[in-house]
Amino acid sequence: MSTALSPAIAADPAPSSGKTELAVLGGGCFWCTEAQYEMLKGVKTVVSGYCNGSKENPTYKEVCTGDTGHNEVIQIEFDPTIITYKEILDYFWIAHDPTTLNRQGNDVGDQYRSGIYYMNDEQKKIAEESMKAAQKDWDQPIVTEIVPLKKFYIAEDYHQDYFVNNPNQGYCRAVVSPKVSKFRAKLAKEGKFKE
Repeated sequence: MSTALSPAIAADPAPSSGKTELAVLGGGCFWCTEAQYEMLKGVKTVVSGYCNGSKENPTYKEVCTGDTGHNEVIQIEFDPTIITYKEILDYFWIAHDPTTLNRQGNDVGDQYRSGIYYMNDEQKKIAEESMKAAQKDWDQPIVTEIVPLKKFYIAEDYHQDYFVNNPNQGYCRAVVSPKVSKFRAKLAKEGKFKE
């Protein structure tokens, strides 16, 4: 098991209180959500990985079979003096479609499920309240699971900063880039885009 943050991810140069918190979210393919959250002011690092499955130290290939029970997730380290856990979740509801069960677009399987993996009772409470508030923005019922984080495993190195390193890859051009552009516009409008 590994809950350590990858030292290869660049830190946000914004002033910090020295104390950070973690959030673990699943919103479909982690290439999309990682690229989106890396732009958010107050986010220090974003690490792609897997959580809440049955296999120890799963590989991407194993997770993609759908047999391990793991979800593709991101672990977000953030400065709570700049952005709160609630705000992290507010952006989660626009980063993906939380109303589609075990899928995001053409990505189908329980490894693409919408999920919030809390680490304490306070995160659980905030997540439940956030989901209830977000439902008004969706015509279909939100199917996001809100469950305790069991174990987080860091994905293989080539998945880290995937969009930044592979902007011209087909999936990145067709799927990740439009999501990132939409997210960037929202952050810029709200003054939350990391310069």
